[in-house]
Amino acid sequence: MKKRNVDVVVISDVHLGTYGCHAKELLAYLADIKPKTLILNGDIIDIWNFRKSYFPKSHLKVVKRLLNFAAKGTKVYYITGNHDEMLRKFADTEMGNFTIVNKVVLELDGEKAWFFHGDIFDNSVHHAKWIAKLGGIGYDYLILLNRFINWILVKMGREPYSLSKKIKAGVKKAVKFISDFETTAAELAIENNYTYVVCGHIHEPKIIKKQNKKGEVLYLNSGDWIENLTALEYNKGQWKMYQHSNEKVKDAEIYTDTETEFIDNPQLLATLLFDKK
Repeated sequence: MKKRNVDVVVISDVHLGTYGCHAKELLAYLADIKPKTLILNGDIIDIWNFRKSYFPKSHLKVVKRLLNFAAKGTKVYYITGNHDEMLRKFADTEMGNFTIVNKVVLELDGEKAWFFHGDIFDNSVHHAKWIAKLGGIGYDYLILLNRFINWILVKMGREPYSLSKKIKAGVKKAVKFISDFETTAAELAIENNYTYVVCGHIHEPKIIKKQNKKGEVLYLNSGDWIENLTALEYNKGQWKMYQHSNEKVKDAEIYTDTETEFIDNPQLLATLLFDKK
């Protein structure tokens, strides 16, 4: 299968190790692209909600595929998020083309792009972490329930329904938080003379120009692989939002282990991710 050449790909909020993760769909997408630079913008592996009893083979294949990109010449930046904050102790670690960072600034065709997860703006993460973790568990089970409901709806010939999106849209505080998040990220980017600011964290895919009295910036959010199944792609000076369709999920089945043969060492992976020293 011929792969699409892309200058930069950004994915975030995959939440490997949770019931809500669409790993097979992500595998299909990763099998379709050949990026020069891959930005993993936080919450790729959900260490907060990690269960020893639940890490399916498809989730492990995603990890292998991401490492395989680096082995084959793609520059991979793993930006830490709140759900994989344990990796922050490895910040600035480089392993060939694979680098763990808390944030990164890249020059794209002469313009500066600032990439970071975005949990720094979330007070619940820093001041009431147990509430944030509890919310993460609740969200995971909500997604699981939503999948069951949608399975019934599809059987009845009706359109799927997103419980979490409905809840977000109906809660004024949630809507305000998203708006404040975007505004804060944009204002900081303008202050630092960045052309692009690229975040994750809030699971809201978006490309929008933000302005204030000091200037303007293009705000981008890569969304997630729980509900939206989105990624950002930068190619030939242009940004676009990729959204995965259900029709492409069968592509994941051709994604064999021979394509992910690099670093088949579960013990090394476990040490990197879960060693709490």
